[in-house]
Amino acid sequence: MSGYSPHTPADVAAMLAAIGVDSIDDLFRQVPARLRERAAQDRSPGMTEPELRAHLEGLASRNTAAGATSFLGAGAYAHWVPTVVDQILLRSEFATAYTPYQPEVSQGTLQAIFEFQTFSAMLLGLDVANASMYDGASAAAEAVLMARRLLPGRRTVLVARSLHPQYRETLATYTRGLDGIDIREVPFAADGRIDLTALRAGLGADTLCVVLGYPNVFGVIDDVPGAAALAREAGALTITATSEPLALALVRSPGSCGADIAVAEGQSLGLPIAYGGPGVGLLATREQHLRSMPGRIVGETVDGQGRRGFVLTLATREQHIRRERATSNICTNQGLCALAVTVYLSLLGRNGLRRLAEVNRRGACGALARLEARGVARVLGGPFFNEFVVRVPDAGARFELGAGRGVVPGFPLERWYPELPDTLLVCVTETHGEAEIERLTDLLSEARRQPRSMQG
Repeated sequence: MSGYSPHTPADVAAMLAAIGVDSIDDLFRQVPARLRERAAQDRSPGMTEPELRAHLEGLASRNTAAGATSFLGAGAYAHWVPTVVDQILLRSEFATAYTPYQPEVSQGTLQAIFEFQTFSAMLLGLDVANASMYDGASAAAEAVLMARRLLPGRRTVLVARSLHPQYRETLATYTRGLDGIDIREVPFAADGRIDLTALRAGLGADTLCVVLGYPNVFGVIDDVPGAAALAREAGALTITATSEPLALALVRSPGSCGADIAVAEGQSLGLPIAYGGPGVGLLATREQHLRSMPGRIVGETVDGQGRRGFVLTLATREQHIRRERATSNICTNQGLCALAVTVYLSLLGRNGLRRLAEVNRRGACGALARLEARGVARVLGGPFFNEFVVRVPDAGARFELGAGRGVVPGFPLERWYPELPDTLLVCVTETHGEAEIERLTDLLSEARRQPRSMQG
C-alpha cells in the first residue's frame, strides 16, 4: 500500500451502497475531467519502517552543512536553549491544550498566555500585548492592518527597504487584495539606516504608517526616534519589526523610541533553529489602541471569592464576533511556541537576558575586529548588535566554498539586494567560540587575498 487506510474494500463497498453510489469516482463527477486528470497522483510503493529509516538517513547525510559552524542570521538566530524549556513543553496538558474558551478548566494555559503578553509588553516597551501571532512577518502585516483601522482615511504605507525582505513580501501578500493601500519603499542610507531625507520627502497627509526594522535586516540599529518624529509630524503611525529580540535587552525599547506598534519574531527566545519554523510573533501597542489590536488578549481578574484568575478579556477575531467587525482571522495563539518563549524569559530574567545580550555584542565586535585586522572591510557602518555586513570578493562562491569546508560564513546579501554585491551578512552569538571565529576569519581573509579568478 502507498499509504495507510483504516477502511477495507468491504467497508468502502458498504459505505458506497449506503449512500447509493457505485464507486468513489462517482463522488467526484461534478469536478471537470481535465482537473481530475491533473490531480492524479503517481505514488511509489510504500516502504517498511527499516527501509524508510534508511532512506531518510541517506537524505540527511546529503546535507553536508548540517554539522557545519554557521554564522547565518538574517532573521533566524542560533542561541542556546536550556533543557528545561523543552521539558516543560513535553507536559501533556500544554501539548493538548488549544483554545482556552472555558476559563474554569483552562487556568494554566490562560496564565501562561498572560505571562507571555507581560513579557512581550516589557520587551517592546509598550502598554499592552496580545496573545501571540504566527511569526514576526505576519505580525508586521497585522500591525499595518491595525494601523489602517486606526487611520482609515489614509492609504500610503512607507516601508524601509532595509526591513527584512520576507517581512516586506508578507506585507505585500496581506495587502494585495485590499483597496486603498499603496506600499512604497524608502531607501537606506550609506550607514544602513533608513534615509531620513527620503522619508521626509515621502511623508504626506495620506501616509498611514512607517514600517522599519529594529535592528534591520543588515543588523543595524535603525534610527527609530528620527523616523518616529517625522511620522508624527505627518500624523502617521510608526511600526517597528524586530527579528532578533535579544537586541532589545541592550538597546532602547521600540516604545521608548516613539513606536506606536512594535512587533517581533520570538524564535531566538527559546525556540531552536528549524527549517521553516515554527516561529512566534509578538505584538504590542499603546493602551489607547487596545481595541484595534488583532487576535485576542488574556486578562487577570479575581473571582467571587477574591482569588486570582485569568480570562479572555478581548477576543476580536472572526471566530468570536461578526466577520466585518473582526480585527484578525488568526485562529491560534501559537501556544507551545509562546510557552517556550515564556519559560525561556522566566529562566533568564531581566539581568540574565541583558548579560546574554552583552555576550552576543562582545562576540560580534570581537569577530569584526579580527576580520578588519586581516583586511576584511565592514560596509553599512551604522551601530549594530550581533550582525554586521562585510565585503568579500565573490561572496556567493565563498559561501558555497565555506559550506563545503564546514563553515557557513554568513548570508550573501546580493540574493536579496542586487545593489550590495560581494557582501556577506555575518551573525555571531553565544554559540560561537574562539575556534569557530578563527575559522571564519581564515576563510574570509583568504577570499580577500585570492584573485577572483582563483577563488573557489
